[in-house]
Amino acid sequence: MMQFYKKRDFGAFISDSFTFFKLYGKDYFKNYILLNGLLLILMVAIFIFGYRELIMQIFGSNMSGESYYFESYFEDNIGMFVVVGLLTFLLFTIMMIVNYLFPVFYLKRLAEGETKIRTDNILGDFKKNAGKIGKLCLGMIFIVTPLSLILMGISYVMISIVVGIFLIVLVYPALFNVITFLMYDYFNSKRGFFESLSYSIRSQFSYTNGRERSPFWKYWGSTVVISIILYVITTIFTAIPMIFFMLKITTTAPDASFEKNPFAESLGIMMFIMYGISLLVSFFLSNMLYVNSGLMYYDSRRDFHQKVELEEIETIGINE
Repeated sequence: MMQFYKKRDFGAFISDSFTFFKLYGKDYFKNYILLNGLLLILMVAIFIFGYRELIMQIFGSNMSGESYYFESYFEDNIGMFVVVGLLTFLLFTIMMIVNYLFPVFYLKRLAEGETKIRTDNILGDFKKNAGKIGKLCLGMIFIVTPLSLILMGISYVMISIVVGIFLIVLVYPALFNVITFLMYDYFNSKRGFFESLSYSIRSQFSYTNGRERSPFWKYWGSTVVISIILYVITTIFTAIPMIFFMLKITTTAPDASFEKNPFAESLGIMMFIMYGISLLVSFFLSNMLYVNSGLMYYDSRRDFHQKVELEEIETIGINE
């Protein structure tokens, strides 16, 4: 069984993230699919068919001398775009809530000593914490998101200066860690939203006891390394169909129907399917980032480490 509340260094975060999925991956993703699978399939279906139709219309515009073909198509189907847009937003919001909070509730149960976690348990956690989830969503929308956009905007403005590029690389992983720490602390402690937000920021730079060196760089580095690994994997899925598509364009003989709308051909359909699969894979792989953040959060809770160690010592005494 994996120990969660313990001190970890940079290498331990990486190795323990992989160890987690080695030990619990089968059960973790089984519950994840049962809880979030249908939403993921619907999102991928909307992506494949909805965006394919939209891009096909963009490429097929200006046919037969009709210079405002796409504008005309959009106006004729405005109702469909509104409905699909609202449906996509609703599905995406629900899916993001499940995607972010599933690892929070799953790791919380493991950290409390549970070994057999069922989908009903996680679903019960969502229902039991419905009020807190609502407050978290409001706080994320009206407080965290605006502040994050301001911070990212400043970073983008400073791109004109060389230091701006380094600032973006520095800010993005740290911002991700703050947001994930906020969610973990909000549901693993009795603190309110603002208290958890304060903790999530402070914990990036110092431990609660104040006697140890800042954990910022090991948290930041761990997130960067995991992100790079996941980026390389997902890029493979997006690069392969694009390579075949470009080869098709550059090596085949001129074809009026293909040139008019290349995405209507079988290769274009296959490309959208591959991009849909890539989207699905990215959602699954993102769990490694969330689990890695969870391990960092448990590393930061030094107030629990001594308590857990004392409980383990007492357990050893009882077993003897």
